[in-house]
Amino acid sequence: MATQSPAAIARFIEAGRGTAPADLVIRGVRLLDVITGTITQTDIAMVGERIVGTYGSYQGAREIDGAGLFAVPGFIDTHLHVESSLVTPLEFDRCVLPHGITTAICDPHEIANVLGMEGIAYFQRCAEHTIMDLRVQLSSCVPATSFETAGAELAAPDLALLRGHQSGIGLAEFMNFPGVLFADEGCLAKLSLFSDGHIDGHAPLLRGLDLNGYIAAGIRTEHEATSLEEAREKLMKGMSVLIREGSVSKDLHALIPLITPDTSAFLGFCTDDRNPLDIAEEGHLDYMIREAIRHGAPLHHVYRVASWSAANAFGLRDRGLIAPGRRADIVLVDDLQACSVRHVISAGRLVTPELFAARGSVAPVGLDSVKARTVTAADFAIPAHERATRVIGVVPGRIITEDLHFDLELVGGEKQVDLEKDAVKVCVVERHGRNGNVGRGFVHGFGMKRGAIASSVGHDSHNITVVGVDEADMALAVNRLIALRGGFAVAQGGVVTAELALPVAGLMADTSFEEVHDALIPLRAAAKALGVVLAEPFLQVAFLPLPVIPHLKITDFGMFDVDAFALLESQRPPAGNG
Repeated sequence: MATQSPAAIARFIEAGRGTAPADLVIRGVRLLDVITGTITQTDIAMVGERIVGTYGSYQGAREIDGAGLFAVPGFIDTHLHVESSLVTPLEFDRCVLPHGITTAICDPHEIANVLGMEGIAYFQRCAEHTIMDLRVQLSSCVPATSFETAGAELAAPDLALLRGHQSGIGLAEFMNFPGVLFADEGCLAKLSLFSDGHIDGHAPLLRGLDLNGYIAAGIRTEHEATSLEEAREKLMKGMSVLIREGSVSKDLHALIPLITPDTSAFLGFCTDDRNPLDIAEEGHLDYMIREAIRHGAPLHHVYRVASWSAANAFGLRDRGLIAPGRRADIVLVDDLQACSVRHVISAGRLVTPELFAARGSVAPVGLDSVKARTVTAADFAIPAHERATRVIGVVPGRIITEDLHFDLELVGGEKQVDLEKDAVKVCVVERHGRNGNVGRGFVHGFGMKRGAIASSVGHDSHNITVVGVDEADMALAVNRLIALRGGFAVAQGGVVTAELALPVAGLMADTSFEEVHDALIPLRAAAKALGVVLAEPFLQVAFLPLPVIPHLKITDFGMFDVDAFALLESQRPPAGNG
């Protein structure tokens, strides 16, 4: 919270003592103390954005009847990318705050990889208007690696210019863990710049002495742990583990046993990447809370993970508890087990449609960021001299992929799709207008039998990724995305059967989250009509070009072996044109 004047502090004291009325009082609510687990019926008094009184009776200029409700601290999403919600930060605010998310800690590296400093500055401006407290970390890896074409590059001096904004906490997830371990000069410069603050981690499957070296660089959190064994080692070595449940990466159920009285103070919840359709169907952190409780995690420790523990992990000492002197972020629920949210109070304000309407607006950026060249079916031919092929293996619910080996038929010196083996083409088309690269390969796990799906959301450099059986449909889908200025498209039999425009940096819609939600329904249906078996095919496509997540990926340069951290020699594209 901001520095307070002596007069303001005096008012906090008077209202807390009950000698003056508060601004807002919740009367007769049952307060869950996330530290002791006790539930006590009480009033909660607030002045401005601060809680001033609990465990007593208060009068307020405005009062809310809390009878039959439970009060818990506002929820903190400890790691997410607003862009992956497919809506702008102001629409994201309107989408998730009613689910109790009063603080969201985001890494804008999706838009940063497209627009650089302009993209981060846009998020910072949006954070000045959101009702929730949107915290904007500074992106550490733009680009994530040198094996892909991004739209921008941010070095330590660039990040230094963005420090100091009120939304900042520190340095966002350091994905280039090989760069850390081998003391890359650019990595060290960024780590040094933020060595006096918070640095987020990102180290999937990293264990043993290499993990020690990574943490020794000053990195404090980890959201990529996917097994109990991995998570426990990272906890033992002093990291806060952020349990993730997104639209693609689903680690909650594997890690629920981690939530115990011994460990809950060192955990947090995060969504990382979650779209409006899943938020509408399941929820956000409220879904994670009820699922964790349903599977046996101790109730008040689950709510502690969602609030106080999360706040402590990021040095946000002013929130996470319903207690005098804390930020007035409060969620009122009908039922603690179900985490059924009735009302949300953010910084002492009852969240209403009128509150959102009064926020003001921020002009969108990056409306002409998709600069890919027009493609043809011939661009997706894969010349080869041998049948042996390394194929990306998609694992549903995971962004970690398998490195598979198939024999694929050669016809006229070109490798062919094999529907019986579920080996279809995946290609990445450079879209920043820098070199026109096309990376080519094969992927297993989509179940696709016809057509193609394409996405301009492709972590983290956000080139256009297309998965398909038919090269003409692949070209049609990619070219439609260029015309839309970014988005998702499905093509079958020479016709675009569904689409969603994402013109804001090619990542986000310039419409409401409700409209995005409604557009995703026919998109999923169109993908299913191709035979696709994945529950969330578009975000699954978006993670295929992420070359910092094991084991096999693809970029606009070609197929990439993450374990060796090198391009496959047989896949190296000709310089300049793919």
